[in-house]
Amino acid sequence: MYFYRDVDLDLLEWKDSESRKPLLIRGARQVGKSSAVKNFAQNFKYYLEVNFEEENGLKSLFEQSLTVEELITQLAVIKQTPIIEGETLIFFDEIQVSIPAISSLRYFYERKPKLHVIAAGSLLEFALAELPSFGVGRVRSLFMYPFAFNEFLMALNEGALSDLIKSSSENQPLNSVVHVKLNHYLKKYFIIGGMPEAVRAYAQGNDLLEVQRVLNDLVISIQSDFRKYNKRVPLSRIQAVFESVVRQTGSKYKYSNAMSDLNSVQIKQALDLLELAGLLHTVTHSSCNGIPLGAESNPKKRKFLIFDTGIFQRMLGLDIAGLLLNDDYQVINNGAIAELFVGLELIKNTSRYEKMNLHYWHREEKSSQAEVDYVVQMGAEIVPIEVKAGSLGKMKSLHLFLREKQASFGVRCSLENFDGYEKIKTLPLYAIGQLFKSITR
Repeated sequence: MYFYRDVDLDLLEWKDSESRKPLLIRGARQVGKSSAVKNFAQNFKYYLEVNFEEENGLKSLFEQSLTVEELITQLAVIKQTPIIEGETLIFFDEIQVSIPAISSLRYFYERKPKLHVIAAGSLLEFALAELPSFGVGRVRSLFMYPFAFNEFLMALNEGALSDLIKSSSENQPLNSVVHVKLNHYLKKYFIIGGMPEAVRAYAQGNDLLEVQRVLNDLVISIQSDFRKYNKRVPLSRIQAVFESVVRQTGSKYKYSNAMSDLNSVQIKQALDLLELAGLLHTVTHSSCNGIPLGAESNPKKRKFLIFDTGIFQRMLGLDIAGLLLNDDYQVINNGAIAELFVGLELIKNTSRYEKMNLHYWHREEKSSQAEVDYVVQMGAEIVPIEVKAGSLGKMKSLHLFLREKQASFGVRCSLENFDGYEKIKTLPLYAIGQLFKSITR
């Protein structure tokens, strides 16, 4: 069973674009890249797929000095599928297995720009690191992540709730009954996360225990991949650093909490590998005195987000009954799961053609310490976002940021309904994905 993904619309737009380029779909393992392409293939008369892991012999085609025309002719014969511009979708899956195949993508654009060509692969970023300029201007990247909350609602046949979120604002808050229902689904999402296999297990069986078993399998699979990242980095080091990130989610990352016998260089090497694999997202401190935010970032002050809330809770062994029954996430892992959710939703709901760089703000003085969980750029504005894991809580840091940086407004994200307090807009946690739309409506 295939569930709707927002990327489906991007693929349709790409199909009809006059300036179309070969598309490289990038993202962590098992987030649904191949499934999305196979579903998209229904829009074509012919579909030709090459899976380089399953059809290892086809690698030799790309290792020869063939022109694009010769390559197309041979693929059509081998696969017994016509390759016709505008009617055939070519999909190169697990393309990381063949570096020459990755390099060939640029020539499809130069020689056969009207052909629809898509490539994807597991651990693709490691192969691309060997080809830093393989297709600049000739290949377009599209990034995929686990299900966002609105996609999760769609998978559970609750598309109407997703539409209500999109049409709500501080001037038009949701009905209280609907708001409570959405918070209930949010709790389930925290537990299930957005990995397609976990979402499918719940959508088909409504069984959270089965979801936990699926997540266990996914964690084992993720950890088994560590040995593929870099043979020079011990598996135990990557494992230890990954676990340290999970433990430190929601706070500034401390290298000393990773592994006692590792130095900062060794830890950073493991962090870089995990980020390449798509398992981590970086949140970097910024002074926030102007835009772009990255111009005043401090890489020595960073937080890391694991890529999925379901994997997060499973690795920490959180009490899922407590998550379901408690209306204050602050008591569960110090509210880190709510902060994690917000960061991931911000990433998932920006353009899929670029990777969003997350930032936070922290002032540390003897007389006053303050921290804002996220800061984002909206046009020429810098917007601070403070995450509250419950429905109560002061906003001292947010008010301080607004005064010091003379920001026009800030966002409080909590279990509350849509609302507003002078310069502060309140968004429910479940609506943070609609940030850029909701606060301007």
